[in-house]
Parts: sequence; C-alpha cells; structure tokens
Amino acid sequence: MAKHSVVLDCYTVEPSGLGVPPYISTYVRTAYSALRQARPGHEVKYLTIDDVRWSLNGGKPHQPAPHSDPLTYSTTRNRDQALRLLRDAEEVVVIGGDKVPSVHLHAVNGGLADIARAMACVRGRRYLLGPMTTFMLSEPAEYAGLFDAAHTHTITSKNLALGSRAAAPYEQLRADRTSFTELVGQMPWTPIAELEMYRGCTRRTFCNFCNEPGKSPIVAFRDVEDIVEEAVQLYAAGVRHFRLGQQTCFFSYQNRDVVKIRELLGGIRQACPDLEVLHIDNADPLAVGAPIGKKIARLVAEYGTEGNCAPMGIETFDPVVVERNSLTCTPEILMRAVEHINEVGAERGPGGLPKLLPGLNLIYGMPGETHGTHIANLTWLTRILEAGLMCHRTNVRQVRAFPGTPLAAQQHAEPVPSQQHFETWKSDIDHGWDQPMKERVYPTGLQVPGLHSYFVNGQGTWWRRLGSYSIQIIERDTATPVGTGADLAVTGHAPRVIFGQRLAVAS
Repeated sequence: MAKHSVVLDCYTVEPSGLGVPPYISTYVRTAYSALRQARPGHEVKYLTIDDVRWSLNGGKPHQPAPHSDPLTYSTTRNRDQALRLLRDAEEVVVIGGDKVPSVHLHAVNGGLADIARAMACVRGRRYLLGPMTTFMLSEPAEYAGLFDAAHTHTITSKNLALGSRAAAPYEQLRADRTSFTELVGQMPWTPIAELEMYRGCTRRTFCNFCNEPGKSPIVAFRDVEDIVEEAVQLYAAGVRHFRLGQQTCFFSYQNRDVVKIRELLGGIRQACPDLEVLHIDNADPLAVGAPIGKKIARLVAEYGTEGNCAPMGIETFDPVVVERNSLTCTPEILMRAVEHINEVGAERGPGGLPKLLPGLNLIYGMPGETHGTHIANLTWLTRILEAGLMCHRTNVRQVRAFPGTPLAAQQHAEPVPSQQHFETWKSDIDHGWDQPMKERVYPTGLQVPGLHSYFVNGQGTWWRRLGSYSIQIIERDTATPVGTGADLAVTGHAPRVIFGQRLAVAS
C-alpha cells in the first residue's frame, strides 16, 4: 500500500461551528489540506471514531437492525480497514472536543477513552487538533503520552510536528488548501460544509463565558474572494450544501458591510449555481436589531435557501444576569431583532418552509441567576408568542466554563438554582414555548417535500432535510431504510420535533 496519513474525526461542537457528520468541519478540511501539502505523494485517508468503534466491535454495529446505532452511524468508506490504516499511517491527526455540551440523535462524539483506544493502534506520529487541545493543556496528566504535538485552532503544512496555540493566518490556510474531491469521496453520506467567515467577536466587551477571544482576541475577517474560492473547491468535489458559520455573528461580517455581504452571498450563488442549501449560523441580536440588520436579513432571505435560521444568543432575559456577565443585549433589543427577521424572512418558499427565521439560545447557570431568571425568560418568550412572531428553534443549555474564559475563573462561586432545577425549567420552555411555536411554524397538514430518512429508533423513522438546524419529523412506528426520499405531511407536534406521515406517490 502507498504511504498514507490519516485524519481521524472524533467530531467537534462549538458555539461558532458544528463538526458532526454530515457536516465537514473546518478542522477536517485544514488537517486534510495540511497533510496533502506536507507529504506530497501520500494518500490522506479520512476515518471517523465510528469506524474505530465498528472495527473494535468485530465489524458490526452495537445496535441491532432495524434500529440505527449512534455509535457507528457515521462510518466511512474506509471502515473495514480502519485499524490497519491507523496502524500503518505515518501520521494521524485526531480532531475532537466540545466547547459546549452536545447530544446528538445519530452521533456520540469521541471522548478521551475512545481516542486512547484508537491511539493504541497507531505506530506513527500523533497530532491533536481542536477544542480538546485546550482541555489537554489545562489537565496535561490525563493526556500524557497520547500525542506528539497539539494544535488548538488550526493546523498547517508548516507546523504539523510543532504544535500551535494560535490560529494560523488565513493566507497560510489558503495556500495549503487543495482539491477536496478525494476527501469527499471517502464519505458515504451527502455532506454539508461549514465555511468560516472570520475569527473573534466584534463586541467591545466579551461575554464572561465566551471562548472566542481565546481563538482570536482581535477580529480577523476572511476576504470575500477566499470564502467563495473555498466554496467553489467544495462544489467541484460534489458538495451542494453550505453553511456560512464558524463565526460569532454573520451580520457583523466586515463590520456589517452590506456591500461585502451581498458580494459574498451573490458570489457563492453565481459560482455554485446548482447548490441545494445556503444557510447561515450565529447572529448577534445587537447587529440584527440595528437598522442595518433588516437590510442584511433581507439579503439572507433573498440569496439563501428556505428553512434558514439565524440563531441569536439572548442567553437570558434577566437584567441582573445580563449585567453580571457582560451580555449587553436587552430583552427589548432581542424583540426588535426577532421582528426584523420576521418582517423579511417569514414568507414561505416553494418547499413550504419560511425563508429565514430567528433562533434563540438560552443559557442557565450563569452568575447572578435566581428563580426570577426563569420567570423573566418565560415572560419574554410569552410576549414573542403573543406578538404573533415565529422562531425556527430554541436551544436551552447549561453554561460550560471553558478553560481560559472569565467564567472559568469563577467556577467556585456560589451555586445557582438551575443546578437543581434545570430539567424542570427546560421542560417549562419545551412545553410552554417550543411546542406552541412548532405548531405555528409547521401547522398540521403542511406538506414538506424533499425529506430523507436518516435514523430509525423505537419512536419510528426520523426524517429531515440537510440544513442549519433542520426540523426533524418523526414518522411513528415505522422502520424506513436510511436514505429513502419522501414528502411528508405534518400530523402532530412535540417539543423540538414534529410528527408526519408520508404522502402517497402519484401513479
């Protein structure tokens, strides 16, 4: 066999980026490009932690058919030779780590135990890339002997063996970038690519829990041409689904420059004429609620594809928690931002979904929290409902003190009530806000075309489109083969999901 290197994807989740298949994360692509450039003539094989689990389980899933197995769901075309590829690789780049808590229906991110088992197969050099590196640096004893070098944010052909603690210049990453055709060809799923727009946060004061300053304390924007060029390279490799993410706020790109944002969106649509998804991620409500925010939202609705979501981090509606954690956004600003997006994005596209809706992020567990915090959240969510506005999805989670953030320095502060009441409070929001909103956005009888089955469990078959936070539709008490295409009609609602029934195929 020809000499080869391996990218081992153990998946990443960050506030500014998603790296769980079918997403191709920026980490995977930079590692692949760095290895291609550093080792001309070497093959670069792509493996997932699911491939390793499959192999260590004797070449079979842990969950019997017809149910899908989240531990081995995202195996690649290389799964049957995964252990041999790891053993014989000259170099292995491991990608992993969550900056925020994450639970996925179809995936279990690789933890330290998983990775240690995989590294026991490796005889070549071993490098770590991603958020897990920050955890390793803060607790080195747990990772002793696992890696020869580690990289926190990016990896390049110049620093593979050296390790790095800062993100590489975009010029270097662009110089490394190569064709992605062979990478995409190793993925048996239809991929969606995350495209990074910039690093850092444009706010003058950072939120106490924010990990973005650790990546780049100064804002660094990518050129429009660089982003479009990468989209074209992915498009040439067969990718048709894109999300402009991996940044703190889409609306703040190039300091809210409407001309540049139009050039970016229009450039991708022109260069990739047959794309199927163009979505965004992350929107600062301060930017969306500003007068120029409505203009930018209109561009997103015009150039993007339907079902798009602009997730906004209000984090809390409690003014005391806002003040204690330097959050800056008030409930009134958030309401204006929700109104702006609804005004230009609530119109439904040909597939029946609104073109662009806001999403909301709520966090519990921050300093200053009281029982009144939950009351304030429920009060303002009720006001949004009563105003007749729509939201695509709501993410409710407990705060995580990522190493290096101001919040991490306060980790021994007084306990907060959500430590005891989080599940109850989340249930209040699920049933009092999320389910009624699902009924509004996806009314009973709505026909949703272009879905594919992607998971089967005890509830039935799960269907979705590819996209940013796409709605999940459960067809109850069925076991349809994964990858089947169909149109469904909405039959019911629950928190976070809806229920549907397949439409009869015309003869």
